[in-house]
Amino acid sequence: MVTSSSRQSRPRRLQNALAAAGVSAALVAAGPGLAGRAFADGSTAGSGSGAGKTLRVAMDGSGVDTLNPFTAYFNGALDLFGGIYPTLTTIDDAGKSAPYLAKSWKLSDDHLTWTFQIADGLKWSDGQPLTAEDAAWTLNLIMTDDVAGTANGTLVANFESVTAPDATTLVVKTKQPQSNLDYISIPVSGIPIVPKHVWEAHTKDLKDFKNESTPVVGYGPWVLTEFKTGEYAKLDANKTFLLGAPKYDHLIEQIYKETDAAVAALKAGQLDYIEGVNATQFKTLQGASGVQTAQAVGNGWFGLELNAGAKTRTGKPIGTGNPALADPVLRKAIALAVDKKTLVAKVLDGQGQVAEGYLPPAWPQWSWKPADDQLSKFDPAAANKLLDDAGYKAGSDGVRVDPKTSKPLNLRLGIHSDDTQDAAVSNYLVSWFKAIGINATIQPMSMSALNSDLGKGNWDMLMDAWTTGPDPTYLLGIQSCGTLPNDDGSGGNTDSFFCDADYDKLFAQQSTIFDPAERAKVVGQMQEILYQGNSNIMFYNSTHKIAANAKVSGLLTGTKDANGFYPAQSSFWSYLKAAPAAEAAGSSGKDGGSGAGLWIGVIVAVVVVGGGGVLVLRRRSGADDRE
Repeated sequence: MVTSSSRQSRPRRLQNALAAAGVSAALVAAGPGLAGRAFADGSTAGSGSGAGKTLRVAMDGSGVDTLNPFTAYFNGALDLFGGIYPTLTTIDDAGKSAPYLAKSWKLSDDHLTWTFQIADGLKWSDGQPLTAEDAAWTLNLIMTDDVAGTANGTLVANFESVTAPDATTLVVKTKQPQSNLDYISIPVSGIPIVPKHVWEAHTKDLKDFKNESTPVVGYGPWVLTEFKTGEYAKLDANKTFLLGAPKYDHLIEQIYKETDAAVAALKAGQLDYIEGVNATQFKTLQGASGVQTAQAVGNGWFGLELNAGAKTRTGKPIGTGNPALADPVLRKAIALAVDKKTLVAKVLDGQGQVAEGYLPPAWPQWSWKPADDQLSKFDPAAANKLLDDAGYKAGSDGVRVDPKTSKPLNLRLGIHSDDTQDAAVSNYLVSWFKAIGINATIQPMSMSALNSDLGKGNWDMLMDAWTTGPDPTYLLGIQSCGTLPNDDGSGGNTDSFFCDADYDKLFAQQSTIFDPAERAKVVGQMQEILYQGNSNIMFYNSTHKIAANAKVSGLLTGTKDANGFYPAQSSFWSYLKAAPAAEAAGSSGKDGGSGAGLWIGVIVAVVVVGGGGVLVLRRRSGADDRE
């Protein structure tokens, strides 16, 4: 997937620079280092799905930060983990829990003990037995080790103990009732279960261990057999996978430095699947021969983060953020200065909607909107009045001065240098901020540089985005105090260094509530706190735009809603269910056209247990799959 979503970092979609510069798409379509490369199945990077054995997809634009699932948060890595590491459960199209490692599970009457029955007779890819002990060891390590908890620590924060009484039984006891525990370990966006016999030797060097020796020992629909940083990952099918073997023998995830190159490769039949093209590319693909297009419901937000005061968990200030942003009046004025409707119309070409609540409209059960008297409508006059009343006087150059420091309001606006959407939005922001006396300087940075600055607090404003599934726990959790970094820089998975005691109290409460309506009320209160805090200013929610080779079926899961949009997609099911389509099936190449039959829904048996689960799905999103 070319989509650029991830958890803590800001992977972004790829820009169109090569096409703009007139570089031939043929030179870049195969991706860096892949042209002419021969793989184990005898195919080469230039051949597409016609070979019938190898499925080729565009890897998420974030790439892979590390193959260590305890510390990784780029979507390229998450998609790979979903294919090569097992999880306790999976989900069906409706977002309900379904069997995976766990054949069944039950919840005690006091709602404090979950018992999972683990499938018997499974083996890791190196032949060693896969048992409940592997799951218990993985979860306990995340619970007790700050480094191991970097990516997923918030998901086990309520755990009291995890044990494996025998090879097929896993018992999780919680401190407080937890309504969504059967969703904390799901493919791609949940906790991957790793082989204890491999990872116990790396607990001392976990922070630096990259896990790049192939084949990577795991258990899933795929085995990672080749990996080249910044270029590609090659996976071989697990023909004995308990949920059914993949229909392709091999899967190649290719990294494209330019989204236009991936689009060109798809048109040329050298690529089979892209999720996350922009509005312009989507229009061109809708009319392309041999290409099918579709849109999935928007399940994320895109917006602006403001550094209101970076700090560690002990309250130690860190970073170089402008102290003026600690003033809620200034942050409110910035929110009022943004014309979200214009961004939807001009940047998204209308393919999205203005964002208000923190959680996206794809999940209406968590829908929240501010009251009319709280709504931050585009109103530069009101923003100017706020700043005037607060003593931010304009200098001779029109730039206001911070009354506390007597320094002009010069703010850095960090964007991704490889993201055309960041660039488009930032140009509007600079103009709008200038109109209220703020000088914003755009700072294009590589993803690695921007991510490094994020954790250190070396920024003022950053473009950002996240996606989530039906359960909001993870996405809400990144705004909690518990995700701030330790003083030594470890353990942090914060979004914008937001930390609020009232918010944290509600966060701890929400997952203990089993009544959906009551839980939604608490989640709404949390969104209200975030909205009024203006550390994360939501701009818009966009649809996910998808394109695929018409010779491949099964890549898009679920069925369309009343608006013609498919549910949020998961690479786990898309790649597992993908199959060569009959040549006679044909395709109109249009969204919802005669080739719609090539998109096949996934049906999975659901285990019904006490405690009404909801999905824990989170990904930090980039421009492609968010906007």
